[in-house]
Amino acid sequence: MADVGEKTIATNRRARHEFHILDRVEAGLVLTGTEVKSLRAGKVALREAFAMERGGELWLMGATIEPYLQGNRANHEPTRDRKLLVHREERDKLVSLVSEKGLTLIPLRLYFKGGRVKVEIALAKGKDGVDKRHAIADRDARREVDRELKLRAR
Repeated sequence: MADVGEKTIATNRRARHEFHILDRVEAGLVLTGTEVKSLRAGKVALREAFAMERGGELWLMGATIEPYLQGNRANHEPTRDRKLLVHREERDKLVSLVSEKGLTLIPLRLYFKGGRVKVEIALAKGKDGVDKRHAIADRDARREVDRELKLRAR
């Protein structure tokens, strides 16, 4: 039986800085063999990735999975669009929200779950510059408070 635990391959750390995360959905990913081998080696970048609806299906675009080093002529295209596997109801809900409210779908993390590659897709709204500055100020203030509490605990 395959390992049932989750093993994170990559996270999109900039997503929380650039977007307000509203909802999350787990989706499967249609991959080739060399892509899976490259993912096991951790050769992936999600920074520029996003998801969109095309032809009644969701697609992950802009994700870069580096070619497998030991691959041959059947190696994959690094930046090709990859089909996302979600339930029809979830897809319809996400597509309607994106089209109505001007939201976007971004990948938060890529991981193995039970031997399969999954991607956590988030329904997100972009932050403006003021929101980003507030988030940075809050983080710095929290860091200062934690530092003081640590010093007083000694």
